[in-house]
Amino acid sequence: MADRDAPPSRPRGAYAKGRARRQEILDAAIEVFARRGAGQTSLRAIAEQVGVTHAALIHHFGSLERLLVDVYEEYTRRLGREGHRATDVSPVEMMRRSAERNREVPGMVQLYTTLVASALEEGHPAATDFATQRFAAVRAGLVETIRTRQADGRLRADLDAEQVAALVVAASDGLQTQWLLDPDVDQVGALALLDRLLRPEPVADGTAPRRTSPGS
Repeated sequence: MADRDAPPSRPRGAYAKGRARRQEILDAAIEVFARRGAGQTSLRAIAEQVGVTHAALIHHFGSLERLLVDVYEEYTRRLGREGHRATDVSPVEMMRRSAERNREVPGMVQLYTTLVASALEEGHPAATDFATQRFAAVRAGLVETIRTRQADGRLRADLDAEQVAALVVAASDGLQTQWLLDPDVDQVGALALLDRLLRPEPVADGTAPRRTSPGS
């Protein structure tokens, strides 16, 4: 028998409608941030763009910071669904392709850098969790790719995979920030140079040598 004192459950139809509305807001917010970036956007501006009240945004997301995180995560999920995740390419090539895509959406790049900057300050738990988890996940994915390519001779095996992963992320994010400040900065060219530096030197017959792994 149901507890008569228990609060009534929310109808499934209302829950589904709420999720759908939340997704509509995210989709519209992505378009807003892609054009304006995070610095020129407020909850009220997004509410006006989406056609909802400021109170409705607070209801669905709680805060501007939570909305910023959710917008960026939805944007990256969308890229994954559209097949933008690289396969069988070098770790630096992954970042190079990402840099090329990001040139088309500078507002999303600015949103990302805003979140990372906020993560370094106290009182921004959503941004801190986002940045910490994202860096860890990106490094872990790169380490796996690096070790695979080291094993088959396509990347220098005398380098520590975790250090290479951290270096690739640092180069990518650093170049991205420089590009936001100066559009003439050649992110793609610089990353291509790093890619060449990490490849094994060819031997006389043109093949890549097998290098000794770190610590051996």
